[in-house]
Amino acid sequence: MTTQDKTMKRIEEAMVLQHAGDLDGARQRFAEIWEGIAVDGDPFHRCVLAHYMADLQPDPQDELAWDLRALDAAASVTDDRAEQHDSCLAVRGFYPSLHLNLAADFRRLGDTKQARTHLGRAREHLDALNDDACGHGIRSAIRRLAGQLADEDATAPMGDETK
Repeated sequence: MTTQDKTMKRIEEAMVLQHAGDLDGARQRFAEIWEGIAVDGDPFHRCVLAHYMADLQPDPQDELAWDLRALDAAASVTDDRAEQHDSCLAVRGFYPSLHLNLAADFRRLGDTKQARTHLGRAREHLDALNDDACGHGIRSAIRRLAGQLADEDATAPMGDETK
């Protein structure tokens, strides 16, 4: 992270709260930051913040809305901008996680067709993941979700149009 990126520093501070278990504090901090960047702020900031804010939502519809915001913002992030934060980042590497989150959201909301669509999109970008703990975790989560969807398919009544 560049030391001049005060917004990213604030986002990272909120992430520390989230990881420490202060979910209300993190949610409040993210909301405050979002007020300043939501409309026309840096897409990188919007993508990262929305991605983490989604995980703090108790309501699945709200989680979906934040995950959609993250995906929308990612479409405007350039590799150059991502590399300003970390020289190893490429925007394409965001997509497996973003689509995995959307697939999980849609599954929780009972829309398995959309869940499968986003799971497929996550898989399309697997080659962009690094061979590290983060990459392995995302690959593992994709396999778990695929298994859950397959299990649901096996137990679904015949003629269920949502499957």
